Amino acid sequence: MQFNINSKTLLTHMLAVSKVVSTKNSIDVLNNFLFEVKGETLTIIGSDKENTLVARIPVSGVEGEASFAVNVKKMVDLFKEMPAQGITFEVDTQTYEIKVKCLNGTFNIVGIDGGQFPRPKPQEDDVFSFTIPSTEVPKSLDKTVFAAGTDTMRPIMMGVLWDIKPDSIVFVASDTHKLVRFINSAVKPGLEGSFILPIKPANVLASILEKKEDKEKKDAEAPETEEVAEVAKPDNLLTVKFDSKSVVFENETYTLECRFISGKYPNYGAVIPQSSPFVIALDKSTMLNVVKRVSIFATDGGLIQLTIADNKVLFQAQDPEMLSSGREYIPCDYDGAPLTMGFNKDCLIDVLNNLSVNDIYLKITDTTRPGVFVPQENKENEDWLVLVMPMMVPR
Repeated sequence: MQFNINSKTLLTHMLAVSKVVSTKNSIDVLNNFLFEVKGETLTIIGSDKENTLVARIPVSGVEGEASFAVNVKKMVDLFKEMPAQGITFEVDTQTYEIKVKCLNGTFNIVGIDGGQFPRPKPQEDDVFSFTIPSTEVPKSLDKTVFAAGTDTMRPIMMGVLWDIKPDSIVFVASDTHKLVRFINSAVKPGLEGSFILPIKPANVLASILEKKEDKEKKDAEAPETEEVAEVAKPDNLLTVKFDSKSVVFENETYTLECRFISGKYPNYGAVIPQSSPFVIALDKSTMLNVVKRVSIFATDGGLIQLTIADNKVLFQAQDPEMLSSGREYIPCDYDGAPLTMGFNKDCLIDVLNNLSVNDIYLKITDTTRPGVFVPQENKENEDWLVLVMPMMVPR
């Protein structure tokens, strides 16, 4: 059999699918892509057994059908070095010998029978399903996944909670030192449910879906004659189907199937302060730069002390054993009672690096409870906060 495809189109989709393939597979066949050609469509499948990503690409010049597996690294490395051009695949469906013909050459690769590639089990009959705008998902995951835990002793924290409401989705991630809650009201699932999406498929999903700012830029650059109603573009919509064990995300081009983390997520609402009598207005970029400088002088414990008074925040860190210390202040908008509070330097830097707005508030209930960072002004249909656990400040 044979088919034709553009080299860069193929590379783009192989790179996307390769994100789910593990570098250390216990099953050798999972070091391969599964290529299936049927009709005018090439389907590329990659899997690590827990997660499976499917990409669908239109092809031309199709003669026959085939299902074969071919090494991920060899294919990606080859097409990374190939200029954009039309190529032809010729596949012997008996021996699985593959010829990749380009403008000035031919590359011979030996594949294996596609029937050896494992397939995910079908979902249960009792499946919840809803459709949301694709562009809302990468935004929501980018704002939360950084806070997910990596401690294998607490697997329930190693993912992003999708707490689904009829008129919104609440995305939550926490490693117990910090917690992010992002309420996206631009999505209307029309049902209630929840699941915990592990970090790996969360990152894969965010990477394969078009971000809103990228879409807006593309739409702005498109000729007026190409205007098409957004609802008519299937890739602008994402269908989410989940049962008690797994979730499937699907648009016209991609299908991501993954097993989610079983168990009940902790009650995140219980740790979020309901009121904060102390509110400090800050410039995030200025604060981040100062924290990075002062943190150089912190001990292994990573304590940075904040003293807030008279429209200033003083940052201090010291290492008595090395006889070194650092202190620097920044202006802020706060004229309440003086406050002294401690945070871990690495946690603080991680949070500030991932806040996508510059004008922020630090809200404090008291100095023994978590500090809460929020945008001074949330965007429409968004409610975003980042909670950071305090450290004890020596007397």
